[in-house]
Amino acid sequence: MRRRPDAWRLAVLTVCFGAFMGQLDASIVTLTYPALGAEFHAPLAAVQWVSLSYLLTLVALLVPVGRFSDARGRKLMYLYGFALFTAASAACGLAPGLVALIAFRVLQAVGAALLQANSVALVTTSAPRERMRGALGMQAAGQAIGLALGPTVGGVLVATVGWRWVFGINVPVGIVAMVAGHYLLPRTRHRAEGARTDPAGVLLLGGATTAGLLALSAASGLRLPDWSIGALAAVAVAAGALFVRRQLRLRRPMVDLRLLAAERIGSGLLGALCGYLVLFGPLVLVPVEFDRLHLPVLVSGAVLTALPFGFALAATLGDRALPTRWDDRRRAWAGALGCAAALALMAALPATPTVLPVLLALLGIALGVFTPANNTLVMSAVPAASAGTGGGLVNMARGLGTALGVAAVTLALHLAGQGSAADRVAVLVLLAVSLVAVLTALPQGRRRNG
Repeated sequence: MRRRPDAWRLAVLTVCFGAFMGQLDASIVTLTYPALGAEFHAPLAAVQWVSLSYLLTLVALLVPVGRFSDARGRKLMYLYGFALFTAASAACGLAPGLVALIAFRVLQAVGAALLQANSVALVTTSAPRERMRGALGMQAAGQAIGLALGPTVGGVLVATVGWRWVFGINVPVGIVAMVAGHYLLPRTRHRAEGARTDPAGVLLLGGATTAGLLALSAASGLRLPDWSIGALAAVAVAAGALFVRRQLRLRRPMVDLRLLAAERIGSGLLGALCGYLVLFGPLVLVPVEFDRLHLPVLVSGAVLTALPFGFALAATLGDRALPTRWDDRRRAWAGALGCAAALALMAALPATPTVLPVLLALLGIALGVFTPANNTLVMSAVPAASAGTGGGLVNMARGLGTALGVAAVTLALHLAGQGSAADRVAVLVLLAVSLVAVLTALPQGRRRNG
């Protein structure tokens, strides 16, 4: 079947299973917080670690797993990731306590790292070069659909069969995806020699991201001692500096900083981080704002659906709607400008249930134009033998953007207080981030003249 002319489409569709599950899991778990707190008699600060442990493990492992997969085979590691993710999902559904659930979520994140670190590389090595942007758009659409269905599916499951099935739903999808991946995914033909894991590097990277996110959480109202914010920030900076120093000194580093030095890769990764920060920021802002207005949760869920729906629509159909003469740089620039325009309107207009869905849909469409073009710019600049490392960097930027989207909006709301003024401050933070994305996507000529 892999020899058919259109076999690459089936391979990309198989990768979309992982993209779908990852984002479904990201958007579905937060709906279990009240049920988990009630069943395990735990405060929200403890329950949040169900998400935080998953995210931190994922960010720390994406790059080393991508490096390891470059040498051992991306298809093999991807299938192992599905197996571990599916088994850990079943274990999460059977967890006897909160500590066990958090531990199983760490294992689930290890499987997710094997999936996500190889997903972009498998897409780019499966699709013909002239179809790469469309293939990455399909993957982005799979993520958006999972993100869009998460609140609806999660709400139904928690309300009917209970929170455990929020994790159990991954099991049948994972089994189907493993069978499809075995038959449809391409074998790795270009392998990097001598790729090794770097335990010290993983610990330093994990320590930097964990301490940094905890510092932001403490500044946002997490119940930690007052002195912890400065201490955690210092640990994050120190661990980050040691990580960079170690990578520069190693002959075969976990993260090849020479890739980051390339203009198209470094600026593209910053753009990817900004894009996902802007995508996930409203997922925190809208429920808080609607709760202040005493609107039902179902209304906020329905309104939020407009954002990933617009993202999926543009990611799949944007290739046909945009002028064919536009290259990826111009498409990314146009998408980033669209994000800034939508957020500017959001800051200026009242956030009502009739106006906000239109603005969120426009924001989603702009992000759906920006993201595939941005990812294509990064991956087309990465050597074939380092595709897994490049894909890991892209996914690490996405993961950090997701975390910072939640953290930045939460921090803005906490510092600005309650009310419409705080909501506007949070939107202005997202607008500033979108303007950074505009700068990363400036066409070469304009960047030099600027």
